[in-house]
Amino acid sequence: MAHTPEGDRFIMDKNENTVSITYSAEEQRELDAIRSKYKNGDKAQPTRLEQIKKLDARVESRAMVAGLSAGILSTLVMGGGMSMTLSLGRPVLGILVGVAGLLGMIAAWPLYQKVLKKEREKAAPEIMRLSED
Repeated sequence: MAHTPEGDRFIMDKNENTVSITYSAEEQRELDAIRSKYKNGDKAQPTRLEQIKKLDARVESRAMVAGLSAGILSTLVMGGGMSMTLSLGRPVLGILVGVAGLLGMIAAWPLYQKVLKKEREKAAPEIMRLSED
């Protein structure tokens, strides 16, 4: 019998030259998930939990893309307004463009929330269907 840092997990029968390995329940689930990916070279059907996680990630990523895009674009607009004010000597136009960019940055968070709510409403029926027994 061999010992591991986690305790007795390997059992060796000297007469038959075999090794038996035992895993905890959590390790066995993880092992089964990995094995299912390689089984018969076919793509394994995703579990309900995996499908739900994928839908949830898609919902959140779409909202994140919308909010970040608006925020980044607005930051660039505000920077353009600062450049107009400082480099081109057009302070009135630069301030107006900068304020427009600032308002866009402020609107990025409500846009994120709105897209998130809309995407959750679209995904809710599918997630509820998958989560039922």
